[in-house]
Amino acid sequence: MSNFYVSSEDIRVDDGHILKARLRTEDGGESHSEVDLNQFIGNDNGRFEWGGVNFAETARNISFAIEGGDSVPVLRAELQNLDGDWVGADVNLGERISNDNGQFRFA
Repeated sequence: MSNFYVSSEDIRVDDGHILKARLRTEDGGESHSEVDLNQFIGNDNGRFEWGGVNFAETARNISFAIEGGDSVPVLRAELQNLDGDWVGADVNLGERISNDNGQFRFA
């Protein structure tokens, strides 16, 4: 398994929570893959939470970009906290998502 963002092309997030890309396979080919981030990321009082679910239901202004010199895959959004306020939050998708022979895997 490898860092998906190093072994991928055309990485994007559609509909605020569907991570899509062309991932390299072990034989050097490419595979179109997607994963619903709502299955793995939640909203814990205005913060992204790995292992939670359905963050997008309490999120707005969701964006995705490869950022910085290390090319980190960052998901950003405003998440609603328990008081109903909108709080800026971000999560490095490379922390838990990898490329397993052309398919996204959550660790």
